[in-house]
Amino acid sequence: MDSIIFDLDGTLWDSTDIVVESWNQVLDDIFDNWPALTSNDLKSLFGRTLPDIAAMIFPDIPKEKQLELIELCCLKEHEALLEHNPPLFAGIPDTLAVLAQKYPLFIVSNCEAGYIELFLSVTGLGKYFRDHLCPGDTGNAKASNIKEIIQRNSLKSPVYVGDILGDHNAAREADIPFVFASYGFGSVENPEYMISSPTDLLQLF
Repeated sequence: MDSIIFDLDGTLWDSTDIVVESWNQVLDDIFDNWPALTSNDLKSLFGRTLPDIAAMIFPDIPKEKQLELIELCCLKEHEALLEHNPPLFAGIPDTLAVLAQKYPLFIVSNCEAGYIELFLSVTGLGKYFRDHLCPGDTGNAKASNIKEIIQRNSLKSPVYVGDILGDHNAAREADIPFVFASYGFGSVENPEYMISSPTDLLQLF
C-alpha cells in the first residue's frame, strides 16, 4: 500500500445534526408544513450524489426545481458548518497526523463542490491531504473520481476507507482494497478490512 483515500461523511466526521437543522430551516422558509427531515433520514441518503438525494427528498417536484432546492440547502449547510465546532470522529486529527507522515492522504466524497474544501478549512486538517475530488467538481460518481485521483497522483497501491455499501462498491469498481469504517453510517458484509474506530487505522497500517 502506498496511499490512503478517505470518504468524508461517516468516515472523517458526522455533520448530520448540523446539516439536517440547516436543511429544515430552508424547507420551513419555502414550504408550509413540509415534513421535517431527521438525522437518520440524512444518514440513509449520505453517499449518494446530490441530484439523487434531491430526487429522493423532492420526488414530486420537477427536476430543475429539485436541484435549486438542494443548492439552497447546501448553501445554508455551509453557513452552519462554519459557525459550529467541527464534528470530527474521536481520534481523527491524531490518526491523520501519524498516517500523513508515512502515506499520501486523499479524499473522494459524493458531495457538492466546496464541501471538502470547507471540511479541510474548518477542521484545520487540510495540511494532511494531497488532493480531493467530488461529483460537484467533475460530474462523475465516486468510482470514477477514485480512478482520477489514482491517475493524476500516480498512485500504485491505494486503499479506500469508507462507511457504506456504496463506498465498498466504488472501491471494487476502481479495483482497490476497501477498509470498512464500521463506526459510520452503513453496513457492509465481508469487507476486506474493517475498523471500529479511526485509531484502528494505526494498527492496520
